[in-house]
Formats: sequence, structure tokens, C-alpha cells
Amino acid sequence: MRPARFLLALLLPLTLVVGCGGKDVPKGADPDQVDSAKVPKVGACRNLKRADVAEPTNAGKLVPCTEPHDAETYAAGKLPATFKDADYHDQALDTWAYRTCGDALSEHLGATDSVVMRAILSWVWFRPSEKAWGDGARWYRCDVVGGGAGSRQYLDLPTTTKGLMAEKPDDHWMTCARGADPDHGTKLPCSMPHGWRAVTVIKVGEPADAYPGDAAVQKKSKDFCASSVAAWLGYPTDYDYAYTWFHEAEWKAGNRRSVCWAKTTQ
Repeated sequence: MRPARFLLALLLPLTLVVGCGGKDVPKGADPDQVDSAKVPKVGACRNLKRADVAEPTNAGKLVPCTEPHDAETYAAGKLPATFKDADYHDQALDTWAYRTCGDALSEHLGATDSVVMRAILSWVWFRPSEKAWGDGARWYRCDVVGGGAGSRQYLDLPTTTKGLMAEKPDDHWMTCARGADPDHGTKLPCSMPHGWRAVTVIKVGEPADAYPGDAAVQKKSKDFCASSVAAWLGYPTDYDYAYTWFHEAEWKAGNRRSVCWAKTTQ
């Protein structure tokens, strides 16, 4: 199977409108948040679109968490002092956020990394606006989102997602897919009719390992997933499996895992 990107990469433009004060305000944004230097509030809820998650900053209007919403801020704070003089688009920011938001999501959901990687949920991070950054603002915001890059639409989240996967996860929050293969098919909750299920996560390297190259990661993913899916299915004589593996960028950010898929309607 062809590799899939772990980080969200939905490169769609954000439509701007001009507010009465002459400031460029993203459509649907809260003007008070646009260039804010304040650290965002943890537990805040919003409705995000695909275009929103592609942007480095977001000032989406808050909605009560008791009302329909597809995003919740689960972690926020000040960036480390090492980023005081960093460029706004410094790649090191994304690497830092990948580890910080990823670890925080597992803790927030009360789940292992394996469960989180197989969940229909994903995360996105935001920083201050470029203007606020130039004025010295240095904060980060991690939002859990009810869907991922392959989702047709985002799911509404419960009032809070804290501890959502502390017990056996409900199929509504786990990732399945329809189509010829999971990487090119439609991702959807396993509570809906499907042909593929993300069943296991396997380790393809150690934390200190250098990236071994695409071919090596793909081969190890294929070999390990063949065995892992067979075990999950109860060692049938005939079965189909697939695997999602990740590139050097994700490896450098700390990911050492691939996802294994079983062809099943269960």
C-alpha cells in the first residue's frame, strides 16, 4: 500500500472578510481571538472545517460544549523559551507540537498510543496569528477533532472527551474504512458498515534509531502486519490485510509505528 501522512495536510484556502474596524477577520472567527496573545482555554469547544485545520492559527468562535461541536481544546500553554526568536513557520515548532500534542492526547483520552492511532479522532495544533507572533505572543493550542484526513465529515464530540477511551473504546470512536483499500477508501466509525478495520499497531523502530529509509519501513510494516492481523483474526487460512506506514518526517517527529488493517465487516 502507498504511505499515508500522519499529520493533517488539508491544504485549502481560508476565506477572509473585512470587519468594520478594517481588520482582516477569518470567516466565522471571533475578532477578539484573531490576534490574541492570551493562552487559549483548555476545555473550550468549537466547530472546525477542513480549511481551518490547514491553517497555523485559528480564532474560531467558541460554542457551549453542551451544543453540537467537533473540536475540543485539550491542551494549551506557553511555548518553550527556545522558540522566543523562532521563525513563525519554523519546522521545529511542528516537531515539538507533534510530540507534545500527541502525548497529551493519549493522556487526555485515557488510552494507549495504539488505541489513539486507531481512533477516528485526530488532533491539530495552532499558534498565535503572525501579527501576534511578531508582537511576542508564544502560545500553543491542541484540539482533538472528530475525524481525520480521510474522514468524509467530522463527528460531533461528547460534552467532554476527557477519559473517553479509558475503558474499552466504543466502535463509534474507532477507525474503519470502505473501499478497495483503507488508505484510499473512506474513513468512518466502525459502528457503520465497513470493509476494513484498523486492528493493531506495530512498532517498526526504537526511539534512538535513525530513519532506515522508505523501503525498509514498508517491508517491516508489511511483514509485521501480516502476522499481527493473522493473530487478530484467529489465524485463518485465508485473509486479506493492509498496512499504513509513515515517512521520514513523521519518524523525525517521533513516530515509530505503523497501523495494521484487517479486511472484515466485523
